[in-house]
Amino acid sequence: MVLKLTIEYDGTGFHGWARQPGLRTVEEALRLALDAVYPHWDGLAVAGRTDAGVHATGQVASVTVEGGAPPSRAPEALAAALPEDVSVLDAEEAPASFHARFSARSRSYRYRVQVGARRPALDARRVFWWPRPVDVEALDEAAALLPGDHDFRAFTPTETQHDVFVRNVIAVRWEQDGDRLDFTITADSFLRHMVRTLVGTMLEAGSAAPERIADLLDGRPRSEGGLTAPPWGLYLERAEY
Repeated sequence: MVLKLTIEYDGTGFHGWARQPGLRTVEEALRLALDAVYPHWDGLAVAGRTDAGVHATGQVASVTVEGGAPPSRAPEALAAALPEDVSVLDAEEAPASFHARFSARSRSYRYRVQVGARRPALDARRVFWWPRPVDVEALDEAAALLPGDHDFRAFTPTETQHDVFVRNVIAVRWEQDGDRLDFTITADSFLRHMVRTLVGTMLEAGSAAPERIADLLDGRPRSEGGLTAPPWGLYLERAEY
């Protein structure tokens, strides 16, 4: 049986999703929980391999299991074996062909920014504090340039395994609620650091953000791009299938 798991985690204490020798990762935590709940399991896959410090409110994993807890009881059973900073929110049986990564049609991320002179304490590892002035109208204009197919090589590290840099952005927007700014973006897939560098570049450019983004979307090299915002403001929100 193939299980589709919806997972939430606080990325602060993890070195990202992917298992790495000697390091604490979300994948390793989930693998240990699967070992505790299912006599046999195989083929663990995930919608998005988040980096160290990045959070998730709707990460999706797929895994083939035998025996153990049925889907209706899987969240509770796995919770008993997971650390407190990881939770399985939902589990359901999926078609045999379902694969969390390859079946996904799109993924959505949210980046949270705290603006103003007051530095957050409780949310210090959940938002990016930006004490400088923000031109929200310019941010909106810059975001409006992103939907469609674009070459995002200016927004990913030069040392990359990607050969294709064109990505299709489906929807994007900035939302303001008092001193909180949220950037949300949905695309078919993402380059490494793409969301963080888009956010950092727009904030850094200020009122010139629309012109800066327009220039960089023309396949400019990473050396001409802007700031990469820190990982702790980023959340993987959902994957669509």
